[in-house]
Amino acid sequence: MNKENQTGNTQGNQNPPQKGTISVEARISRLEAIVGQIGQALISTTETVEGLAHRVDALAVSVQHQGQQVQQQGYQLFALSDAVQTLAERQNESLDRLGELIETLQRIATALEAK
Repeated sequence: MNKENQTGNTQGNQNPPQKGTISVEARISRLEAIVGQIGQALISTTETVEGLAHRVDALAVSVQHQGQQVQQQGYQLFALSDAVQTLAERQNESLDRLGELIETLQRIATALEAK
């Protein structure tokens, strides 16, 4: 074979795409589609995370509000306990005075009967 025939054959045989191979344009197209799907999934995930973050914030505010209510109820219970203790002390004082009054009345009754 001469050089011209070899060069001619080489130039004419530029490896046409075979049936099992995919063209560069098709690969790029597939990659673009995959990147687009990944982007959509990322956007969807971001929106979901943002929605969850809003819900967590709302729950945190609710828990904080409930904590304040519990604290307020604790103060109220303390005040009520203090009032009950004061009432019990006053009742004991009243019972002591009532006992003294009964003793005094008994002495007066005894003195009146003796006359």
